[in-house]
Amino acid sequence: MVKERQGSQEIAEILGRHKKEKRNLIPLLQEIQTRLGYLPKKTLQKIANFLEMPEVEVWGVATFYNQFRFVPLGKYHTMVCMGTACHLAGGKLILEALERELSIKVGATSADGNFSLERVACIGCCMLAPVIVISGKIYPKMTPFKVEEVLIPYRQEAQSELKEEKSKGKS
Repeated sequence: MVKERQGSQEIAEILGRHKKEKRNLIPLLQEIQTRLGYLPKKTLQKIANFLEMPEVEVWGVATFYNQFRFVPLGKYHTMVCMGTACHLAGGKLILEALERELSIKVGATSADGNFSLERVACIGCCMLAPVIVISGKIYPKMTPFKVEEVLIPYRQEAQSELKEEKSKGKS
């Protein structure tokens, strides 16, 4: 509840810095996503009310651009490069392997909030194709068989943190 109030205050501050003009829609969406990490549905409603425009119009603009997300990123944000070099080197197979291994589709976040999966146009590591990036760390020359291996340390860390939380709760 406290986090939600803080989010509302942040949104109010951001809206307060902008004029009530339709041309401010994209800058508002960008700034709010930068602050919150994604665009919650309630926030889109607030933007629509602020700019005095239909909510469907705000939603239409936000869904048109790939840069906007509507679910929070996972703790371990995973990006699969699908640039030309990565695509030709098997990027699609790696993406499918990650979807299977994480039990989520592109654009989704796992139920436990640990992993999110995103397909990106280019990471800029063409000589290392195909690549994935997990929480900023680049994994080069990926294969579908390496996917499970690469995820092991992240899963172990998440499990350790879960055990710590449970032990603190028992104390």
